[in-house]
Amino acid sequence: MRRWVGAGVDVMSLRWGLLGCARICRRGLIPGIRASESGTLAALASRSGDQAKAWAAEFGIPKAYASYEELLADPEIDAVYIPLPNELHKPWSEKAADAGKHVLCEKPLALDADEARAMAEHCRSRGVLLMEAFMWRHQPRTHAVRKLVDDGAIGELRQVRATFSFPIDPGDWRLDPKRGGGPMWDVGCYGVNAARLFAKGEPTRVEAVGRLAPNGVDLTVAAVLQFPGDVLATVDCSFEQPFQCVYELVGSRGVLTVPDGFLPPVEGPGATLRTMAAPSDVAASDDRTESLTFPAVDQYAAMVDAFDRSVAAGALEAPAEDGVAQMRVLDAVLRGVKAR
Repeated sequence: MRRWVGAGVDVMSLRWGLLGCARICRRGLIPGIRASESGTLAALASRSGDQAKAWAAEFGIPKAYASYEELLADPEIDAVYIPLPNELHKPWSEKAADAGKHVLCEKPLALDADEARAMAEHCRSRGVLLMEAFMWRHQPRTHAVRKLVDDGAIGELRQVRATFSFPIDPGDWRLDPKRGGGPMWDVGCYGVNAARLFAKGEPTRVEAVGRLAPNGVDLTVAAVLQFPGDVLATVDCSFEQPFQCVYELVGSRGVLTVPDGFLPPVEGPGATLRTMAAPSDVAASDDRTESLTFPAVDQYAAMVDAFDRSVAAGALEAPAEDGVAQMRVLDAVLRGVKAR
């Protein structure tokens, strides 16, 4: 690990290790670390030594380990990314912290808020950082949209709407409730994350309904969150509906619609800003609509660089997510769903 100064910012150049060969590694973290300004992909581990070697050869990763323990024992690894199934987040985050590795953990951080709190305290006691991997928070589009809201582009924020859904294979492990399955933890968490980010706080009231599978796992969920200042959020998610991924910010004088809200295209992510031309009694046809475009940046690379800067600073860089408050809200949503 070495320190360098880039664009006037003190940055820690981290040597990364991946604990597992999950799809998100191929799709997100491997290209993201490669595209980052400060991270280096140094090692990969898999329970299958052959798979680890094959991936290392395919992606040019210097070291391949046949167990997670071997990677954590490597003194040349500074930080690890944990893409494992949800029930394995806590044990491997804590083992990584015991080995002195900083931890970027895939969402949801844990199986409940108690687990998340224990993980955060454990990492803090070992002097390492723990961050939940909400990559969308670090995309330049997110920063720009936040600034538009803060600058009053839509008036006073009244409501956040977020939808994320896709159909899932019936045999997918994400339909196993014992493993932290269900769309709320897998994709609904993004809508909750967006609501908390733009409302700048934690909900004071949570109401939720949903459709459950025979094994008790949620299949479709709709939630309403109420924040201080009477900002409302509606969040829905599903594993049994066509693909949707969008969020909207509704204000007293306009609406910001963000398509592909949490999975923006690297090239040319956009948004639409619609503002009222005059007081609300004017016809909607008089509203002004503006198409916005934002820098073409890999959001996984942006997340890696933000994490590296956080390590250099010794604290998470805003708007990073430590996951504990997030899990409290997810717990409240699922309690509401299962109580009905």
